[in-house]
Amino acid sequence: MKIRKFEDLECWKAARVLATSTYKYSNYGKISKDFDLRNQLRRAAISVMNNIAEGFRRYSRKEFKRFLDIAQSSAAEVKSMLYIIEDIGYMNSKELHHLHIQVDRARALCLGMIKYVSRTIKNKL
Repeated sequence: MKIRKFEDLECWKAARVLATSTYKYSNYGKISKDFDLRNQLRRAAISVMNNIAEGFRRYSRKEFKRFLDIAQSSAAEVKSMLYIIEDIGYMNSKELHHLHIQVDRARALCLGMIKYVSRTIKNKL
């Protein structure tokens, strides 16, 4: 299947699921009242999907790869923040486990896409 739009990318689909779940889980409990942490978590999750989309529409594979790297870094930021959320007791372990799985999947798919794009760059040279 030829990828014609960013919505076809599995990494973007996974990032969308992560962003949606992040919003849902951060609407309840103690985290919903910690505006700084909640908003930073949401911004990082949204950054994953938005950087994939933005990079896909850039003019070169090299630029796409750079934006994928930013996306996977934002996923790492979400992952890191999940630990502080756990440490201070803002979410239960079931919710956090669910988010850890989603962030790991989104990040892994971004890294896989980076490898694929890197190979296509080398093959063009």
